[in-house]
Amino acid sequence: MKKVIFGLIALCLCFNSEARNVVKTFKVEDGNYRVTAVLGSKKSAGDTWVKAEQRRLCFENIHTKKGEFKTITFVVNKRSPYINENMNINIEEKEKGYENWDDVLTIDFCGDNPQVKDVQIEKIDDAITMFLCGNSTVTDWNKEAYASWGQMIPRWFDDKVCVANFAESGERTSTFISSNRWAAVMERAKKGDYILIEFGHNDQKEKEPGCGAWYNFSYNLKRMIDEAKKKKCQVVLVTPAARRKFVDGKVPNTHGEYLDAIKAVAERENVPVLDLNTMCCVLYEAIGEEGSKKIMVHYPANTFPNQEQAIADNTHFSTFGAYELAKCIVVGLKHLRLPLADHIVGEWQGFDPSQPDDWQQWQWPVNIKF
Repeated sequence: MKKVIFGLIALCLCFNSEARNVVKTFKVEDGNYRVTAVLGSKKSAGDTWVKAEQRRLCFENIHTKKGEFKTITFVVNKRSPYINENMNINIEEKEKGYENWDDVLTIDFCGDNPQVKDVQIEKIDDAITMFLCGNSTVTDWNKEAYASWGQMIPRWFDDKVCVANFAESGERTSTFISSNRWAAVMERAKKGDYILIEFGHNDQKEKEPGCGAWYNFSYNLKRMIDEAKKKKCQVVLVTPAARRKFVDGKVPNTHGEYLDAIKAVAERENVPVLDLNTMCCVLYEAIGEEGSKKIMVHYPANTFPNQEQAIADNTHFSTFGAYELAKCIVVGLKHLRLPLADHIVGEWQGFDPSQPDDWQQWQWPVNIKF
């Protein structure tokens, strides 16, 4: 396939005064793209992080010595609201400015001293696509302070797997279907792809007749499973991430019957369950009631640009927390022994939620435009 070897290039300052971003954009059609980048410089050592589109983590802190060059490859999903001639995704007003929906593929080289010599992209059709369906705990957040495991999961897969994250804040199984997000997934999915589905946070807020874990919610999950099976895709149901709440040192179930409903549907339909909820509880309890604030969005006022008020959010995740949850997802996929796990990157060193990483060692290049 023809390679695109040049695009629009922009340089923007990061929030950290010593950091900068080199942003390259390519005006291309929807699809999966393999990106090949040469990092390094003859003049300077480099420390480069790579993000794509809306803050999706692809590589972290790649060090190059002065005169040293390293070549990396990864895949990125570029999409628009277009589904077909008769249908578009009904994106919300707030989403219209998102990089996930624009007409260019964006690659962001950032960090303390990013060094980029060359970038090429190539449209590909043979990558395994991992579609993500869910809510704010999965979506590609557009602003700093917040993140999700869906934004961090690309970090842990090789260039044979492309993550296509269709999750959005506030979504329930019913609205994910009615907004045509599910239709967009089905339009793009092909035999051998994976579809990870995590709902429950917002579904449990539905109080209308016919709603509930065992009714509308279970029916919608079955509908998605049935349609995915027709496309010969592998569905994985993911139990919803736990909210941060402690009772006598333990994290209780805040999702009611929805956890059991997910497992019951999975058993009936013979699809695997990745129990993220249980791993979250182990993770929070391991780091402790106070320490677990570092997993969530708990920040004093003015920690980030345009953040005038303090934040104490026990549902959504910091970049560190999202990174830890992404590791939980990887552990879960390995435990399920799915072929997808064969594409976990070689530098993966394993993870035990009962022994979380040290949050004090966490780094994340913050971009002021977010």
